[in-house]
Amino acid sequence: MLPFEPKRRYQEIGLILRKELVEGSFKQGDRLPPERDIAERLNVSRTVIREAIIMLELENLVEVKKGSGVYVVNIPSESSLNDKVVSDEAGPFEILQARQFLESNIAEFAATQVTPSDIAKMKQALRREKEELLEGTEECLGDETFHLCIAEATQNSVLVDMVRQTWERRKTSPMWKKLHARISTHNYREEWIEDHARILSALQRKDPALAKNSMWQHLENVKQKLLELSDIDDPNFDGYLFSSNPIILNDKQ
Repeated sequence: MLPFEPKRRYQEIGLILRKELVEGSFKQGDRLPPERDIAERLNVSRTVIREAIIMLELENLVEVKKGSGVYVVNIPSESSLNDKVVSDEAGPFEILQARQFLESNIAEFAATQVTPSDIAKMKQALRREKEELLEGTEECLGDETFHLCIAEATQNSVLVDMVRQTWERRKTSPMWKKLHARISTHNYREEWIEDHARILSALQRKDPALAKNSMWQHLENVKQKLLELSDIDDPNFDGYLFSSNPIILNDKQ
């Protein structure tokens, strides 16, 4: 029985792995089994395992070596089984899941409300994204601004606040920072800029179905790219947090 009721699935798995360390299933310096094997044994998705490993990293119990695996660096004491996890944040892929549901519907609604002024702001944000990429900066202000502009195009301040809050959670999340620490390239941002251009085109055409689908697919691409780039075992693995919504593509693409 777990010492307390975890709020999130990754916490439950992280506590199971911590208990295995305490009970001697692994010694200091041992390499943990590949994510795929742990996921199959515990009957969860690899994204949940990825988040659980990040939780153990934040507790300084394991160290991730890119291209090599996850290694035990400290064995927790038996009393630690009663400790709560270091981070109680939503996992990065859980945040992405929420954004995918929320922002795809926001884009759909925005397509019915968008004004020429809104479109101009989105174009400006897209230009900023391209400038940030060319400059090689770590900042993603253009990316954040683009998504906020779409929310603002709904003319609904509550929806704007909801999108802003998800970005704030991302920026302050220790788990999100740990995930990005494993990523050494920014080339993926070119693909996301192309996604944004498709979303912008759908909004310019005032096509709700296409706007919704384009945003959904964009955040699906973000999820898969982050999974691929942060993988420590096999960059071509097939992990999913949840099944993608089978949205029917609009014939007007």
